[in-house]
Amino acid sequence: MSGSEVPKLDTDDEIKVTGEVNQPDTSSGKTIIFNNEVYDTSRVDPVLAEKMVLVNNAIDEIGMTPFQWKLFLFNGFGYAVDSLLIVCNAIAQPAVDREFGRPNKKIAGVALASQIGLLAGAAFWGFTADIIGRKLAFNSSLFVCAAFVLIGGGMPGYISFSAMVAIYSAGAGGNYVLDATNLLEFLPVTHTWLVTFMSIWWAVGYTITGLLAWAFMSNFSCPSDATPATCPRSENWGWRYLHFTAGSLVLVLSVARLLFVRMKHTPRWLLTQNRDAEVHSVLEDLARTYNRPFSLRLEDLEVKGKVLHTENSRWSAIRLRKHFEGLFETRPLAYSTVVILANWFVIGMVSPLYSVFLPYYLASRGANVRGPPSNYITWRNYAINKVSGLFGPIIAGVLVETKLFGRRGTLALGALITMVLQFGYTQIKTPAQNVGVSAAITAASNIYYGTIYAYTPEILPSAHRATGYGLCVVLNRVGGILGVLVGSYANGETKCMRA
Repeated sequence: MSGSEVPKLDTDDEIKVTGEVNQPDTSSGKTIIFNNEVYDTSRVDPVLAEKMVLVNNAIDEIGMTPFQWKLFLFNGFGYAVDSLLIVCNAIAQPAVDREFGRPNKKIAGVALASQIGLLAGAAFWGFTADIIGRKLAFNSSLFVCAAFVLIGGGMPGYISFSAMVAIYSAGAGGNYVLDATNLLEFLPVTHTWLVTFMSIWWAVGYTITGLLAWAFMSNFSCPSDATPATCPRSENWGWRYLHFTAGSLVLVLSVARLLFVRMKHTPRWLLTQNRDAEVHSVLEDLARTYNRPFSLRLEDLEVKGKVLHTENSRWSAIRLRKHFEGLFETRPLAYSTVVILANWFVIGMVSPLYSVFLPYYLASRGANVRGPPSNYITWRNYAINKVSGLFGPIIAGVLVETKLFGRRGTLALGALITMVLQFGYTQIKTPAQNVGVSAAITAASNIYYGTIYAYTPEILPSAHRATGYGLCVVLNRVGGILGVLVGSYANGETKCMRA
């Protein structure tokens, strides 16, 4: 195909490109049909629709290059860091409670600080990334995490440690929103399954933290029945070693991102800003670097005209408002957005309820789920639980590409299995049952999480993707805060619970 040609398709050809549908390719006089999608851009902004078709075709023409594989690796590291740090403070919570005592006896302050920080990070980066692009968060968020994790390990009190947790969680929350978005907006359609499979890195982060906890918490922590009077700092260095090690690892990964990935603004985001020359430059450079075919010309983009509202400042009220209104532009898109938002809110509430509330519920029913008190056994079981989570994303990555399940079927299957297992968990009686069922729950829930992490950015329109994803994660964290508070204040020994 010569450099002057634009890809042409017959009117009955069907191409599936995430987030853009029924888009006319007027340069060839043909229509590219996208069936069964939720967002018809051509009805709202025909210029963006036509340009997006050209860019999507150009990315597909270039194909999968080492650059996209590096993005999979280094955005995956971001996923791993997010889960590593979320679990890091959760692991530290009991040890910090024993050493310092809780300022409020009922509220798990460290967990609450983490959820607040994650909410703030998701809101800041999510709601600004559609305005300033994805590049800044990719380059800076892990440095924020690394710095405050290392500082957090040296904190002398409960409040100061919780403050550091909130700050490094804010960095993780922002990074998490944009990892999948960054990768998706560079991928050809043949490899969009990688966004689902990228959740394997989330499980890797859990696993690393679980293994570190097994090493540090089982050997350098006060007994589980210790109090601030009997738990001096000298005997409780496990959570500090965990933070120093995790922070050092995150620092190495943040430096590696800058050294090995010359991150650019994503071409699909640049397109929504009407920066056609930069779009063409990014794609042309990618094709030239890896000796790939590239037939898109700059004039093919410029001749289409200007994307709607780009004559206004990126910070103008109309464009800021549009990033939210654009998530509900059509009835199918509005329905899809509401359902996804509801999913994120519910899973945000369920996760802390499962971790905070169920142990009290089980104890009130006489279930000996932990066995004899032993730091070693506790953290060994924790590591087993997290290792089992590695299987969930692998299963999800396979199922989403099958016709039988697809994205929605895999979501439903993961949710169904997790629900059944969590109901079953309320009936466990022995330590062995606790380990087995909780490990199965982790694997099953990761099928669901892995799919929704990928499905969410896929169904959101490109121009508003980060805003929509940020809103999802904000609601997820609101649910998490409510879950922590409900789990902290609920009475697991009420007559209702005993019935």
